[in-house]
Amino acid sequence: MTVPVAQPDSPAPAPLPRVLMLVALVVAGEAIFFLPFVFPRVFRPTILEVFNLTNTELGEAFAYYGVVAMAAYALGGPLADLFSPRRLLAIALVSTAVGGVALWRIPSLQTLKWVYGYWGFTTIALFWSALIRATREWGGRFAQGSAFGLLDGGRGLFAAATGSFLVAVYASLLPDQVASASLAVRTVALKRVILLIVIITVGAAVLTVLFLPKHSAANDSNRSKITLRGMLHIAAMPAVWLQAAIIVCAYVGYKATDDFSLYAKDVLNVNEVEAARVGTYSLWMRPIGAIGAGILADRIGVSRMTIVSFLLMVGGSAVLATPAMTASMYVPYVMTVACASLGICALRGLYFAIMQEARVPFAYTGSAVGLVSVIGYTPDVFMGPAMGYLLDRSPGPEGHRDVFMMVGAFALAGLVATAVLSKINRTQIPRQHG
Repeated sequence: MTVPVAQPDSPAPAPLPRVLMLVALVVAGEAIFFLPFVFPRVFRPTILEVFNLTNTELGEAFAYYGVVAMAAYALGGPLADLFSPRRLLAIALVSTAVGGVALWRIPSLQTLKWVYGYWGFTTIALFWSALIRATREWGGRFAQGSAFGLLDGGRGLFAAATGSFLVAVYASLLPDQVASASLAVRTVALKRVILLIVIITVGAAVLTVLFLPKHSAANDSNRSKITLRGMLHIAAMPAVWLQAAIIVCAYVGYKATDDFSLYAKDVLNVNEVEAARVGTYSLWMRPIGAIGAGILADRIGVSRMTIVSFLLMVGGSAVLATPAMTASMYVPYVMTVACASLGICALRGLYFAIMQEARVPFAYTGSAVGLVSVIGYTPDVFMGPAMGYLLDRSPGPEGHRDVFMMVGAFALAGLVATAVLSKINRTQIPRQHG
């Protein structure tokens, strides 16, 4: 059976609605993950104290999310090929915000695990594949790198601005001498931050309702075209499996950015507000890395730009894994975080743009996203527990070095997978056009 390489060739909307659609996708695409991921990435040291958790226990909560997400990716792919993104994204955002109310109550560890499991369903089954499909359609035939770069770069800009705002709000609720704040004061301040994130998440749902089309012509036509044989064709493509491997390696790096703030506190001996600021520095690299990489990828090729990004990830991880970082090296640390974050965030703007270069049929975008995501996002299952184990096994600088040694190894593996995929794509081009 031959599955046609269908492309998103529907007429482009007028410029203003097109911009507003992208804005809605950007805000929704990041707001959905504020509660489960951005919040602990920025406020990890404070969360550990307020929720009375160890790194290992927080990692276990992340693992609950990851386990549910693995099944949710497989379910969400076909859903995205059948239903409009507007409906799926709005429902997902409101459902995720409901989980934030449970987080606001500062639950027990066991309840926190169930909340993360719930988020694994709301943020993935109802959301992720629909977001990727909508973005691929927005980018059209010739601007996939730019489309995904703008999506993830815009998400990064929104996350960085919002993260900086939340840190400022949190700091304003503490006394001038941050270290003198009691646990009760910090708990109240953190709960107000959680409430703000819940409000932002609901606001993102409103944007999707206002600016995304009510019906998707592509989804409507797909209902009669999606077949089991076509899905098996997607599963048999080597490029799809290599893309999954690339996502695994890149996503390990992204999950490791959770450690930047704690690394600053444990190794550089800064206070928790300054540690949170380091976390936001990494967030600010995301729009630069993703948008820049996306634009360059449309000119030099997605695979080549992916290789460059993995090299940045390797270099940054190597520096962070050495004993060179000490309490007196704050500026070099921030520069290293910036370098590693550029590579990691560039990869986030590239690894779904690979679909166009690998000639994945557009009609099966959701199904392909679901398949590669089941494998590609397995770091949601193992990275939290692995990081928690390494950090608790060797408290202090040594544990953080172990984390980034692991990240560097995955980055090298990603380089190899990208090189193989690039070779496959080059050999397929003559055959497909000959």
